[in-house]
Amino acid sequence: MSAGAVDPTTTEAWARLAALAESYEPDLRRDLTAAWVERQTLTAADLHVDLSKNLVDADVEAALLALADQVGVAARRDAMFAGEHINVTEDRAVLHTALRLPADASLTVDGQDVVAEVHEVLARVYDFADRVRSGAWTGVTGRRIETVVNIGIGGSDLGPVMAYEALEPYRQDGVSCRFISNIDPTDAGQALAGLDPETTLFIVSSKTFGTLETLTNARLCKAWLLDRLPDGSDPQDAVARHFVAVSTALDKVADFGIDPDNAFGFWDWVGGRYSMDSAIGLSLVVAIGPEHFAEMLAGFHAMDEHFRASPPEDNVPLRMGLLNVWYANFLGAHTHAVLPYAQLLHRFPAYLQQLTMESNGKGVRWDGSAVDYETGEVFWGEPGTNGQHAFYQLIHQGTRLVPADFIAFARPAYDLVDEVDGERVDVHELLLANFLAQTRALALGRTADEVRAEGVAEELVAARTFPGNRPTTSIMAPALTPSVLGQLVALYEHITFVQGAVWGIDSFDQWGVELGKQLAQEVRPAVAGDASAAAGQDPSTQALIRFYREHRSSEPRLGDPA
Repeated sequence: MSAGAVDPTTTEAWARLAALAESYEPDLRRDLTAAWVERQTLTAADLHVDLSKNLVDADVEAALLALADQVGVAARRDAMFAGEHINVTEDRAVLHTALRLPADASLTVDGQDVVAEVHEVLARVYDFADRVRSGAWTGVTGRRIETVVNIGIGGSDLGPVMAYEALEPYRQDGVSCRFISNIDPTDAGQALAGLDPETTLFIVSSKTFGTLETLTNARLCKAWLLDRLPDGSDPQDAVARHFVAVSTALDKVADFGIDPDNAFGFWDWVGGRYSMDSAIGLSLVVAIGPEHFAEMLAGFHAMDEHFRASPPEDNVPLRMGLLNVWYANFLGAHTHAVLPYAQLLHRFPAYLQQLTMESNGKGVRWDGSAVDYETGEVFWGEPGTNGQHAFYQLIHQGTRLVPADFIAFARPAYDLVDEVDGERVDVHELLLANFLAQTRALALGRTADEVRAEGVAEELVAARTFPGNRPTTSIMAPALTPSVLGQLVALYEHITFVQGAVWGIDSFDQWGVELGKQLAQEVRPAVAGDASAAAGQDPSTQALIRFYREHRSSEPRLGDPA
């Protein structure tokens, strides 16, 4: 797949979509018929997906599917599943889908039995997690582990944090997790506050064991541990009992003091933002147990199979990815909201920000030629009714087009009942009523005549009119189980893939994050007071450094030792 990428703007389908966009006048009040809803309601594993409130008609839908065919989305998908090196700038396969293949599957890539390697690591992860959960693995003083602290950043943090929050009902009592990612010392300080070093286990998650933020925080945690363990504790034994690693750099792991036997690897063909279902999920396995983690992997795989084998018209990731292309390239949308009506998914939008924006925030095609069309979207969102009282005003009545995905579940994690004037009210039904009302209001709006019929003064009618025709996709499932969480994550992985394939970009590298990291190392001496290093900075950076140096107080700071 290293050949030149197809410029989508040269295809017949792109020209057809451009023409349709010029003349398209959506009217969901007219078009949202029972027949259309039936046609636009799809099933993917356990997910019930209603696409009917999107701004497309049959002609647009046909042109989008033709675009996918003309740029070769299916061929690129098949190449990914086969292990071809579709990450061309790093000459790597892209095989996060292999992380959830069943043990009896067969896949050989670059001469390696990928499935056997994945399940060998999984078996070690499961065994270690069972030892921690059972109390067989203890700290240096013989006490069982009560808190696991995951130290990572980006994909080594966002996935485990999101899933840990989402699967809270499945966590084992007596073992909790905390997460440190930011190099801001406040992050480590807050995460370590109140912990007992004798019952704390640290997981250092860094493929190369060289990530600046992760290694800085790991050293801080190591010093914290050794400073607070009882006198007489052997430092070497303490680190070996209280630190494990998710890394392939065994020499660096050993230099840190971690037993290489307690290092769990993953592979170059797993991008960080696609790695939560690898050994990067070790903290999650400890929290929810191997059985539930395996259920999550099965959910991932179910969505993989749907994406790989379903015909285009029924293929949910394909259809949703193409809708995003329609909005971004033809209707002028720049952002995309993801709105889970489930508090447990409160970190899901943040997780998707990295998945989508690090993947598709590219300005060149995979052959190195520049694009001359929009790529990527800004993904964002908040859970449920919180968002209604914050930013929904802009979505309903603002001037910007914001496509939105609404996510909800039939069964709640906590089934609570309120009582109002002697009547019992199912609170989850109240939440779902809001979910349904918002998508209906966004689609159908409210006309000026309807507002007038409510007796509103004429001078206020315009302010209370809702234009409608605001596009939404509704995703529902029976409950937020480990399997369903895996399905949701894989769904958005493949949506992201489809968009990147249409745009002809490499969705699996992230060179754009490297420059800032490189410059940070060059600027650091100047921040620390090196005059010659400061002289080499631009005037703005010099001025900011001067402000910092002038205001850096030598007085004790909040959190400093007494």
